Formats: sequence, C-alpha cells, structure tokens
Amino acid sequence: MTLTFLGTGTSQGVPVIACQCTVCRSTDARDRRLRTSALIHTDSGEEILIDIGPDFREQMLREQVRRLDAILITHAHRDHVAGIDDIRSFNYVQKQKMEIYGNDEALTALQRDYHYIFEPHPFPGLPEANLHTLTGDEPFRVGGMEIVPIKAMHKDLPVLGYRMGPLAYITDANHIEPDQMEKLRGVEVLVVNALRKAKHFSHFCLAEALEVVAAVQPREAYLTHISHEMGLHAEVDPELPAGVHLAYDGLKINID
Repeated sequence: MTLTFLGTGTSQGVPVIACQCTVCRSTDARDRRLRTSALIHTDSGEEILIDIGPDFREQMLREQVRRLDAILITHAHRDHVAGIDDIRSFNYVQKQKMEIYGNDEALTALQRDYHYIFEPHPFPGLPEANLHTLTGDEPFRVGGMEIVPIKAMHKDLPVLGYRMGPLAYITDANHIEPDQMEKLRGVEVLVVNALRKAKHFSHFCLAEALEVVAAVQPREAYLTHISHEMGLHAEVDPELPAGVHLAYDGLKINID
C-alpha cells in the first residue's frame, strides 16, 4: 500500500493570498501546501482518493494519476469537495461513473451545491457519479480493500475518517469518541489533522493531535491540514516526538 499526500494545507492553502509571514515567504517546498487530499494505492491495485478539493486538477497532473476507482469524502466543506467537476476527465477515460462515498450530511450537501451533476442531464460532458451513503457504523469495500469508517466531529459537523488495513486517515476533526478510537487499535500509520500550535474551535491543534497519536500508538504518524500559523516545516518537524512527522505535499509513504 502506498499513501501519497496530494495536499496538506488548510482551506486557504499555504502560502495564503496576500500574507507576508515567514512561512508564506518560505522557499522551502515543504512549506507550500495545496488543500488537503490523499491518494491510496492499495495492495490489491485500487486507486482511492480521499477528498477532492479545489486543487484536484493540479494534484492529478502533478502525480500523473491515470485512474481513480473511488473517492472517499470526509465532509463537504469546499476545500474538500470543490474539485468534483473535474471527475469528468476520469469519466471519459474510464467510460464509467465515479464511485463516491460519504456520510449523509456530505452527500446531501454535494447534491445541493453541485446539483447539475446529480440531476438527469442529457447534455454530454457533465460529470457523472454514483453516490454511496455511509452510516459510519459498517465497513464497506472498494474492490479488494475493506474500508472502516471512523466517525468524528468537526465542531458540530459529523465527519468521517477512514481506516484501510494498517493505515488510518482523519482530517478536520476536533473530537473522536472512545468507541471510534477503538477502531484505530493496531493501526501502524496514522494521519491526523493538526491546524496550528494554538487551540482552535473546530480542528485539533498540535497538542491535541499528539494526544490522539499517543492514544493510538502507531508505528508512525503524519500530521496534515496544516496552516501557516503552525510555523516553518524545518523548525517544527524536528520538535515532534519520535515517529511523528509533519506531512508535506508530494510525500509518499510505503506501508507494508
């Protein structure tokens, strides 16, 4: 299994438009962050995307992605779904609709905000997708990969994380109930959001993300959905506990 971090930034990305802070002026490529998304290549050959934000087109071209089997939506905030129109290219190449999975809140928002995709449309060339509603209670499969949804809260919004074998991916959360933490038992590689060092009302801050890591005790952990307020990658990453890393765009992790 291979995990590719397509983007590791917040809704504004890094650098932030018009910002002149040290991070936004950094020349370190690790401080340049597109909106958060990840690509999973499974050991059975599936290509599974987690979230499809506004930088989707750029991310697909950068990584030279030729096929997608499914898209897992964590939640329907724009920085996680605004690239959905560009599934058209995969529809054309693969000659089929895209399979999209998410909870009821996310899929209802998609159908409302991108209604032209989901209404009957004889006009050729529009995006096409099959929606699959997840309760968050039952595992499901994409090809040969079993996926376990993990329910979390993004302030008042229910969001989903996903576990695929030894890998778990959670973003835009600030609370995970104990029964959902149990689903993370035995995870070897954990990805979790960490917005900044200061506490935030709807995202884990750095200290809270490290508490989740300490509770799960994975072999390695990677922090994502990082804002310019976190600080320079070169300064923050060495301060982290052993086995914990700031993720960065383009980083690939091979997971046995």
